[in-house]
Amino acid sequence: MDICGRVAAFSSLTSAHSIAPSFGTPRPVSLRGTMRLSVWCASDQTGKMTVSVTGATGFIGRRLVQRLQGEPVMYADNHSVHVLTRSRSRAELIFPAREFPGIVIAEEVKWKDSIQSSNAVVNLAGLPISTRWSPEIKKEIKDSRIRVTSKVVDLINKSPQEAQPAVLVSATAVGYYGTSETQIFDESSPSGSDYLAEVCREWEATAFTVNKDVRLALVRIGVVLGKDGGALAKMIPMFKMFAGGPLGSGQQWFSWIHLDDIVNLIYEALVNSSYKGVINGTAPNPVRLAEMCNQLGDVLGRPSWLPVPDFALKAVLGEGATVVLEGQRVVPAKAKELGFRFKYPYVKDALKTIL
Repeated sequence: MDICGRVAAFSSLTSAHSIAPSFGTPRPVSLRGTMRLSVWCASDQTGKMTVSVTGATGFIGRRLVQRLQGEPVMYADNHSVHVLTRSRSRAELIFPAREFPGIVIAEEVKWKDSIQSSNAVVNLAGLPISTRWSPEIKKEIKDSRIRVTSKVVDLINKSPQEAQPAVLVSATAVGYYGTSETQIFDESSPSGSDYLAEVCREWEATAFTVNKDVRLALVRIGVVLGKDGGALAKMIPMFKMFAGGPLGSGQQWFSWIHLDDIVNLIYEALVNSSYKGVINGTAPNPVRLAEMCNQLGDVLGRPSWLPVPDFALKAVLGEGATVVLEGQRVVPAKAKELGFRFKYPYVKDALKTIL
């Protein structure tokens, strides 16, 4: 794998989950003027939700749709899912009807109807940042997040009160905090001063304009580790070819989370009314990048000694190299306070399970 592939594995650093029953108070919700059965604002193991999801075709979104539909089989929820997409053909390839029965695929002209027939909305849309940043790409990175979030919020706010979803779970990223090798960031930490921090501030500010009667949970997501995509999809081939190693000094912090944990955190934010405001979507034990690479090498039985120097990263990513070279140490203080149980609190266990 060339250096571009190696760098891309970490460019999602700032993209940018066990569940116990949660109980809430039922409230009636009407669908297009017709009263439907009372649904729980939080999961009571019997209430079924209809959830509209943007970014459903992405790495996290695909797994979330599976989770909502009852996979793995231990989750017998079988909620209804509306995939809000700009490309029906792409969505149909990822969610074929034979494997995902009952899913509604809605292009933009149908988003209004989908949202008004939903109990909840999850907003995960945004252009990936794993590329060299030109002025045009930087503009699209920001616009893609704010444009979709603004559209979703506007459709919610303009819905009749009886048809508004009860909750909006909207993604943001740990890029909000900026980068540091020494600071520890939790949900109370101030925003950084770099480009990605600016993107996240505007992204979150757009979500905060949602109607105050709609519960809002903003999940600041770190680097997501899973089997079929994300950072590991690009890192594993590199290590198997004995070319793995830390980027830059290796001392920068790597704030990660297992795919199952971020999906379960989003799910819990949907069903548990205690989840509101900003919640960090990272594992409780961030690691130095060198340790992450060493653990991955150990699990794969491959060395991880060949570092990529700073100047090579800057040659490939330009300004975007700061994301990789500096990193940040982010902890999930709010999730721990709420009692969320991480299936994979340690990166070694996460990697063993994935691989």
